[in-house]
Amino acid sequence: LPYPLFNYVALLPWMLFSEGIARSTRSMTSNAHIMTKAYFPRLVLPISGVLSPVIDFLIAFIILLGMMLYFGYLPTVSALFLPAFIVLAIATSLGVGLWFSALNVQYRDFQYMAPFLIQLWLFASPVVYPSSLLPEPYNLLFGLNPMAGVIEGFRWAMLGTAPPGILTLISVLMVLIILVSGAFYFRRMEKIFA
Repeated sequence: LPYPLFNYVALLPWMLFSEGIARSTRSMTSNAHIMTKAYFPRLVLPISGVLSPVIDFLIAFIILLGMMLYFGYLPTVSALFLPAFIVLAIATSLGVGLWFSALNVQYRDFQYMAPFLIQLWLFASPVVYPSSLLPEPYNLLFGLNPMAGVIEGFRWAMLGTAPPGILTLISVLMVLIILVSGAFYFRRMEKIFA
């Protein structure tokens, strides 16, 4: 695969994920004036922060299609699974965003630490390298990073690389754990938000 295409395909879900986390982390503190005026479901703020980067993603996806044509790659039948990986990236972003937004309300300095954590997460995800570089026993451990399955699944869906297999299943399980625990923590902390 051409390296620019290999990287760009991985950057699309990563940017959707990281920008969603960044916006949802700031959503509660930047809208604090609204929370004190009237009651509304507070969960709306992080959800809107996670969904707003979808427009950027769609524009970047059009550029990806142009790059694929330039390099002579056409989407395969596996591209039908692409919406599932997009939803998985959004769900991961929402789960982490719920944790981060609640922590940001409780500890205001957390907003400065969140970008650093996201950047570390980037290097722990297979954006600039394939997960196949890792030996097989570590591949299962690598699946504990939910974005590993999303990124490898995205590459498989768009470029026809090796199917992610068990990596995606482990990532889905991790996304569910992060999403449910994030929602639970957010609801528990919601009482002190105002």
